[in-house]
Amino acid sequence: MKKLAVVAFGGNALLRAGQKGTIDEQEANAYVASKSTVKLIDRGYNLVLTHGNGPQVGNILLANTAGNKLYGIPDMPLDISVGYSQGFIGYILEQQLRNVLMSKDLDRDVITMLTQVLVNKDDEAFQDPVKPVGPFFTKEEAEKIMKESESVFKEDAAGRGWRKVVASPKPLVIYNMRSIEKIAREGHIVIAVGGGGIPCFYVEENKLQGIDAVIDKDLASSLLASQIRADKLFILTDVPKVCLNFNTPQEKTIDRMSIFEAKKYLNEGQFGEGSMGPKIKAAINFVEHSGKDAIITETSLLGVDDGGTRVTMV
Repeated sequence: MKKLAVVAFGGNALLRAGQKGTIDEQEANAYVASKSTVKLIDRGYNLVLTHGNGPQVGNILLANTAGNKLYGIPDMPLDISVGYSQGFIGYILEQQLRNVLMSKDLDRDVITMLTQVLVNKDDEAFQDPVKPVGPFFTKEEAEKIMKESESVFKEDAAGRGWRKVVASPKPLVIYNMRSIEKIAREGHIVIAVGGGGIPCFYVEENKLQGIDAVIDKDLASSLLASQIRADKLFILTDVPKVCLNFNTPQEKTIDRMSIFEAKKYLNEGQFGEGSMGPKIKAAINFVEHSGKDAIITETSLLGVDDGGTRVTMV
């Protein structure tokens, strides 16, 4: 029986810093990422892919804001924007994966699943929303929007203006996880939990509804990997390995660490909340619940022996 791996791409796997964000750029980036990912098939893995959507959702919200100002087009709720991004990012990834598979004479289906993820409306994250989304506004614009809606805005630390902030609640249930596992174990590639999933909650018994929130992509990927009994979780970032004392003269790469060591380094403040911290937490979560290893690395090192940092039980 083949092993099952979940591979979590960051949003910059498709849209990189300094790029304009054209579809041509995103397709080229997706092709490069797909070539590395398919190497895992040669190593005996069936695949489930997840992805970030930060830059893409930002562009969706920016376009929506412009459309609202110019033509009065109604604002698109954040859960709908996440679903929108899942569709078009999934399409790009699916197409480029097919191109790579055909070049290697591999016959597999690639299926993109719009994925809802259940959260608790009483999650404490909703009491203190901190996740910035969308475009920058002036103070006057932000105050006007806050008066007319339940939106919360905070001033950017770099002085670029005011941005809407939303909660980042803990993911509880990945919907369609049984289908995701079944299709993947049959040898096909599934793309799911894009952008951490479309956040939803029970507004009343037996009635789901979307909610204005952003779910951490790595944490949702970790939960999915545990729920579908994956043999390994690959969390992709823009550095080859996790480092201690990052970007200092004392910087040191880590080849392997136990979850005990990972928690110790977290408590010491080695991994920032806006960078490596969420990835370390996701890796710990997966290892604790599955007993299997998680790998944190960059896309080009997928399928490479000793590539990346291995997080283990002991």
